[in-house]
Amino acid sequence: MKSKLKISKKTASARKAGATSNSVLRDAARHLINTYKRSDMVFTHGRGCYLFDQHGKKYLDFLGGIAVNALGYSYPALVNTIRREAGRAIHVSNLFHNPFQGPLAAKLALWSHMDRVFFTNSGSEAIEGALKLARIAAHRKPGGENKTRILALENSFHGRTFGALSITHTPKYREPFVPLVPGVEFVRFNDTADLEEKFSDDVCAIVIEPIQGEGGIFPVNDAFWKRARELATQHGAALIADEIQSGLGRTGREFACQRLTGLPDIIVVAKPLAGGLPLGAFLAREEFASAFSPGLHGSTFGGGPLVCATALTFMNTVEQKHLLANVLTRGAELRAGLKTLAAKFDFIREIRGEGLMLGIDLDVDGTPYVAEALKQGLLINCTHEHILRLLPPFILTAQQVKEGLSKLESVFAKTERPAKLQAVPSTTAGALTLAAAR
Repeated sequence: MKSKLKISKKTASARKAGATSNSVLRDAARHLINTYKRSDMVFTHGRGCYLFDQHGKKYLDFLGGIAVNALGYSYPALVNTIRREAGRAIHVSNLFHNPFQGPLAAKLALWSHMDRVFFTNSGSEAIEGALKLARIAAHRKPGGENKTRILALENSFHGRTFGALSITHTPKYREPFVPLVPGVEFVRFNDTADLEEKFSDDVCAIVIEPIQGEGGIFPVNDAFWKRARELATQHGAALIADEIQSGLGRTGREFACQRLTGLPDIIVVAKPLAGGLPLGAFLAREEFASAFSPGLHGSTFGGGPLVCATALTFMNTVEQKHLLANVLTRGAELRAGLKTLAAKFDFIREIRGEGLMLGIDLDVDGTPYVAEALKQGLLINCTHEHILRLLPPFILTAQQVKEGLSKLESVFAKTERPAKLQAVPSTTAGALTLAAAR
């Protein structure tokens, strides 16, 4: 009798969950602006590196909210901080100080070797602020009224607002919204000769992702970065590092640009900074930061007490739990396992990336593999139609690496292979060859 009662309760619970999710999906279909290609999955909660859907099914998260959930889900220290500060003050105007903004700025300065910080709500907002700062700093130099051009890289992605979109190279993002901010020119990726040809005294900034994320996990090489640093100094321009996806520990370093020769002038961060709450920032050397004075820039919500307290907890946790070392170790294990899979499946062309920011470059459409992974309880995504992107939480364990690799092997084995893609470069060198031919 008890057994039947348990089954009955379980069935009732499942029906209720199904009815609720149907209502959620119905409301979404009717009222949300159609900007995302979503599955019918409704995630209700998470714990550690796992998410759970409306039916209670468990998923290993190798996407991390697209590089946001660095401490996974329901991390106790973050939960405690959010609960504590929600009961004290969620928001205080930036006309006043709060207890956490200054200490968080100091921590970010320590990690980055920058001097000053401005807080925003998102990565795109931080990019906008960085561009404004670079432009006004250039204007204040002799002959600076003509320093208006901005250089960015081919294959780049920097955000969806007009300024950020203007320095985003991919045509499908840009072209529907032209005309955009004028004066932007794109440099071929890792091509120092093209960089030198396009850099001149009228450039106020060059913006570089140390590892292109949305573009397909392509790392900038040291020769290119070093030359960009030299040219920016020579021409009085700002070198801006977009570390929205690659920064704050994702590669096993505080910032991905720290593997390269020479510091940037401005660093842009967001995604994992407040553990899933909306917070971004741009960090700058004093020479550039001093170009802003009261009234030239601002934010209503940027850097409120709740989000800054949570961000401090995130950064302190990374330090105290030695998570950078964990990222390096788990990243090496994951990369080694992916290379083993590449030897088994000939449609895998290349494994790229650092730490827990990895890309699996395929010579076929990656979409069916993402769908099959979802069926098998693994969250990944596909960028540029053929690159599977892995961005798991920093707290990933060795056992979870093995679990993820096992699921990926099953996904590759069970998915019917799509038709081979035509004329897709498999390496950075291939991309440069294709670009040079245009």
